[in-house]
Amino acid sequence: MASHNELGKIGEEIAEQYLLRNGYKILRRNFFFDKAEIDIIAQKEENTIVMVEVKTRNSAFFGDPQEFVTKNKIKLLVKAANEYIVSNELNVEVRFDIISVLKNQKMEKLEHFENAFYHF
Repeated sequence: MASHNELGKIGEEIAEQYLLRNGYKILRRNFFFDKAEIDIIAQKEENTIVMVEVKTRNSAFFGDPQEFVTKNKIKLLVKAANEYIVSNELNVEVRFDIISVLKNQKMEKLEHFENAFYHF
């Protein structure tokens, strides 16, 4: 596996542990639909499902990790989220969060952006 893929998986593990510590229930990891993947699907409040995009980098030299969620990525996430909701026959609100992880040998920093973007 390429080292960036390994770093991405480490970031997802860090994000999952953070969510669990903060009262979230993990419903699904790595949900794929078409060309889209939702890293973590979680729930904290009964009527809200949280779709979490995890962005992990080893440096902020080229920008903060959350800045790499593009408009095209958002469209794919919304498409996959819709499929998850419809296929599971859920009647809930959907929230899109980004968890940004900076991790290298010297540091580990996590930021959670709730309602990072709105679906359209």
